[in-house]
Amino acid sequence: MEHDENIRRQADRTDNLQRNDRARGGLGANRPQRRITDGHTQPCVECGVVDWKTDTSRGEVSCGSCGLVVEENSIDPGAEWTNHDSTTDRSRVGAPSTFTLADRGLNTTISVSDLSSGAAGRHGISSKSRSDWRRRRVIDERSKNTGQTRNLVKPIMMIRDKSGLPRSLQEEACRLYGILSRKGYVVGRSIAGVTAACTYLVARNADVPRQIADVAEAFEVSEKELSRMIRRIARECRLQKVSSPDVYFSKFISDLELPPNTVLHVDRLWSKLKPHVDVWQGKKPMGVAAALIYKAAVESGNKRTQAEICKVANVSEVTLRGLNRLVEGVFKSMGESGKN
Repeated sequence: MEHDENIRRQADRTDNLQRNDRARGGLGANRPQRRITDGHTQPCVECGVVDWKTDTSRGEVSCGSCGLVVEENSIDPGAEWTNHDSTTDRSRVGAPSTFTLADRGLNTTISVSDLSSGAAGRHGISSKSRSDWRRRRVIDERSKNTGQTRNLVKPIMMIRDKSGLPRSLQEEACRLYGILSRKGYVVGRSIAGVTAACTYLVARNADVPRQIADVAEAFEVSEKELSRMIRRIARECRLQKVSSPDVYFSKFISDLELPPNTVLHVDRLWSKLKPHVDVWQGKKPMGVAAALIYKAAVESGNKRTQAEICKVANVSEVTLRGLNRLVEGVFKSMGESGKN
């Protein structure tokens, strides 16, 4: 009796989850979340923050800062994950649409391999039908290559091949380029420059450290052109953000091949310097990060030369020495200087 009662309760819980359109627990039960919120790029009217969150179970778009709901009953563009079978694979449809493809991945392609003589014979297609399907395939390919789609193919390929970003951030960079293209911002400007600026801005907003020099080298544009493009696009799309030195700590420590305990020293120094915003704000964040890493390396007994640190941080030795004096002055005023 007790076993039957447990089975009945489990069945009732499962029915309630399905009735409420919620994913059941277990392997593969989580609904995939889209990182971006399409159609919402302006700041919140209540708090002025650009931090939109999408709740796929409720179909709502809300501000992640103040909680203001700006859209209800929104359509989930992802795959359907409400499979009522007992299998582990809950997806019953194809892949969701993606901005990393010019056609958003929504077009159907007639494969050339299916129209070869051997494949056509296996599928029972006659020679006349095969020639008809080849003609339809050519017409289908030509119909897909509209003007707007052609304009997106090259920049999307550049973002995928040269950005070095995770897939979710590549999606955001391609989406940002698509917005600029529809606004006509790309006309008369370098495609490589706009794609590089989109890559840098998306990485900066996600706290993924990318230096202008590295992005410019990857996309084969000048640093001056890239800096100018970043400022213009940031103003156009309201993507201004003050970078903090701490986002560069992990990358610089890894490039300098310092031991893991150096991270603890750098974090301790940064926690004491961070409240003194008048010292580090307005300075180059890579330079402040380099100064703190230089001090932490000396204190931990894993000293690196100023030339090595400047090469990794892409700052001059004069800048590093000036920031070192500034940082040392702050720690002396707090009664902390030299090795611990």
